[in-house]
Amino acid sequence: MNKTDFYGSFASVYDLFRDNVDYESWCRHIVKVLQRYGIQDGLVCELGCGTGIMTELLSRAGYDMIGIDCSEEMLTEAMEKKVLSGQDILYLLQDMREFELYGTVKAVICILDSLNYMTEEEDLLKVFRLVNNYLDPGGLFLFDINTEYKYRELLGNRAIVEQREEGSFIWENDYDSESGIHEYAITLFLPAENGLYEKHEEFHYQKAWTPSQVTEMLVKAGLQVEGIYEAYTDSPPEKRGERLLFIAREKDKESGRKAE
Repeated sequence: MNKTDFYGSFASVYDLFRDNVDYESWCRHIVKVLQRYGIQDGLVCELGCGTGIMTELLSRAGYDMIGIDCSEEMLTEAMEKKVLSGQDILYLLQDMREFELYGTVKAVICILDSLNYMTEEEDLLKVFRLVNNYLDPGGLFLFDINTEYKYRELLGNRAIVEQREEGSFIWENDYDSESGIHEYAITLFLPAENGLYEKHEEFHYQKAWTPSQVTEMLVKAGLQVEGIYEAYTDSPPEKRGERLLFIAREKDKESGRKAE
């Protein structure tokens, strides 16, 4: 699957149709977790940063932010925010399965089920190993994933339609319980210069990973799982929870340094 095809035409209206996400509340919780682990400032990398909303918020919170995304269109939106806000953020057009940094960072975050786009175990493990490689000794990895319950019971085979002045979309869902693969077929109708509407289609694929599968791959990558929570809270996962928050730490560099 070529993730670089994702969020092309949708990028220009992504923020509009994601206005139900409480980014500021999520940011406050992320900052609270970072500070709990002694990360008050310094370099933080956001994987799958999209249009840069969370990247901007964390930059304002005092962190030196690096945003990585594989969609040029999404990063164009992020750069426009950066120009308006004047925040000093480095944006990189990279696939998270192959991302490269100039050095290590204190923390890596990845929100809004970006890691569910890793539909193969090999790809998810690649991301985890790269995160481990670019984390400072004892650095923090904070990310969320959609739950299998959400795909099966809440999205399933439903169609969601939304109409606004700025455009409309039809979001068709198809979940395969055997493979754990969920397909989003998104049809957008966006206003054109001639007063008519242009039709755009995108297809997205995500994987429902279980907490045990994710934990196993984190350990394989050299990361230590600190906790799994109902996102974005300090509460344990709920049976009918829609999104989980994982907190993991880099441990091998730290132990190696102590051994020296």
